[in-house]
Amino acid sequence: MRLWIPFLIIAFFAMSQLSFASYSVTNVSTQVTLNQNTSASVREIVTIGLTNSSINSYITDRSALNLTLSNWQAIIGPTLTQHIINPKSGVHKFELLPGPVTTTITGGHIAQIIMLYSVYNVTDVVETAPRVFFYTFNDSVFNFQHELSGEALPPNTQLTINLPHGAKITSIFPIPDSPANLVISNYTNSTSLSWFNQEPLSKFALSFTIRQSLQAEVLQFFSGVYNALGVFTYIIIGLVVLIFILYTYLKVDK
Repeated sequence: MRLWIPFLIIAFFAMSQLSFASYSVTNVSTQVTLNQNTSASVREIVTIGLTNSSINSYITDRSALNLTLSNWQAIIGPTLTQHIINPKSGVHKFELLPGPVTTTITGGHIAQIIMLYSVYNVTDVVETAPRVFFYTFNDSVFNFQHELSGEALPPNTQLTINLPHGAKITSIFPIPDSPANLVISNYTNSTSLSWFNQEPLSKFALSFTIRQSLQAEVLQFFSGVYNALGVFTYIIIGLVVLIFILYTYLKVDK
């Protein structure tokens, strides 16, 4: 019996620590910034509420080095996850930043855990006219909870999509909660769209066009050439400039 006493003490201490560490997710904000190259930069802010007895446990966990997403999921719960993810390529450049404990105006305690990452192929794009590109959002990247009617935003969750510069919306469903417009045409010049808690996403649709300027087209051309030829691009440009100078000089000399 005496041999069991140390083990019982350790087990009791561990259970007491678990019972005192209490966290609750109070809000999730998922911000998706679409890029013209069909990728997206994602910033997720997960706000958690802490009890007085769990503050020290959170501070200890926050101070620990090299805690992974799976480690924090074991601490906070499965709500702490990437909500935008390509099933084929996953996420890239992932960062997890647990914030400090702050006190609310009501005397409660909260902390925010920020996740930053990039996702490829969030949109599909086709060129429909010279320098005019048509984008459609790929809703398979959504990783929110599933209801009976399909995927939907959980309670206290906000999804925000920031459009690329120059985007003109052609179709959107469901109608965003913000900005509060009743006619789709009114969203033509909108740059940021938001949907709030429990909005259904099973039939989500978003498409827009971008008219590329002539300058951007030229820059994109040379960028493509550089990606294909590398440093030889500068050599070729240098030779073209040199030939042009020699041609001009010889023509004037005559």
